[in-house]
Amino acid sequence: MEKIKMTTPLVEMDGDEMTRVLWKMIKDELILPFVELKTEYYDLGLLHRNETKDQVTVEAANATRRLGVAVKCATITPNKQRMVEYPQLTEMWKSPNGTIRSILDGTVFRTPICIDTIHPVVKNWKKPITIARHAYGDVYKSVDLYTTEPGSATLTFVGESGEKKELLVQKVDGPAVWQAAHNKEKSIRSFARSCFQYAIDTKQDLWFSTKDTIAKIYDGEFKKVFEEEFEHYRAKFEELGITYFYTLIDDAVARVIRSEGGFIWACKNYDGDVMSDMVSTAFGSLAMMTSVLVSPDGTTEYEAAHGTVTKHYYRHLRGEETSTNPMATIFAWTGALRKRGQLDGLTELEQFADKLEQACFTTLNQGTMTKDLVGLVDEGVQAHAVTSAAFLAAVRGNFEASL
Repeated sequence: MEKIKMTTPLVEMDGDEMTRVLWKMIKDELILPFVELKTEYYDLGLLHRNETKDQVTVEAANATRRLGVAVKCATITPNKQRMVEYPQLTEMWKSPNGTIRSILDGTVFRTPICIDTIHPVVKNWKKPITIARHAYGDVYKSVDLYTTEPGSATLTFVGESGEKKELLVQKVDGPAVWQAAHNKEKSIRSFARSCFQYAIDTKQDLWFSTKDTIAKIYDGEFKKVFEEEFEHYRAKFEELGITYFYTLIDDAVARVIRSEGGFIWACKNYDGDVMSDMVSTAFGSLAMMTSVLVSPDGTTEYEAAHGTVTKHYYRHLRGEETSTNPMATIFAWTGALRKRGQLDGLTELEQFADKLEQACFTTLNQGTMTKDLVGLVDEGVQAHAVTSAAFLAAVRGNFEASL
């Protein structure tokens, strides 16, 4: 088979630990034998981010904005424990995802990968639930402070006009921790527009939830902006027979559990981070969820929704073979290649992505799967656990058989 030629590169962001190992395995086994891959490569591994003082992350995000499509491997966001594990670190660098999302002003849509032999633990869920996660601000752009004595904190805003607003946060009688978060109306509005457009593109109902009864001004602004923006999309929603629905976050959780699925659930940044993990686990596995960052200008970045699989990485370093699920990372690659094909008019590249995904489903439905999925399959289904390498080899075999 002649390799499929690409005309425009996509941005490739390498990552950390076991997902970095899988990244190379997927390219070597499933992509490079069939595609003349063109990428602009950026190493977002933790140590290289440290060497560049995190400028490589900024460069990767700007390249994504320039080329329009990116695929990203999972990366480490260091905490105190990671600072001990990696003594070379000069700083507790911020989340690469947070930096990229801020630069691209995008919304993250996370959808579980569903197969016939694994049913959600929520028995009434019959269709995938897509989490739309706002990708700017809140706790991810917050500042923190620890104080040791009695005193008070105030929140002060000074406008360029000289106007000053000040608010007492709290008086305390001893040690305390403080946190200040913010968001921008422009970003909230972009979030709303992306959600409404994605609902129209996928012909799904859109739910949105915050806690405006408590954060009356902060969350109230989110609710107000969504209501304003919906007026621009209302006619199209009615034409397609889909709905927009707002409720409080705690009510939304109850409604989601009772639902049949098949809708988009828009959440603020932290809510979306938590709820996407809940949804993906309930549908099967964290390794079975796609994540797509969509900017208002159409720029798109694909990645897996899970982390770097640290435990498996240490087994790998000991020379042990692991049964790490590569599905979400494969689908990050297929999503990016499909999008690149669509933008460049390369039908062959789109078809490659479709066939590779189908080969993954065929492999799983044959009962060949990684260890995390074997215990989740329906009773009576013959499933056996294989290593990551064996799973990728089986996918390649099914892909080649489909050609």
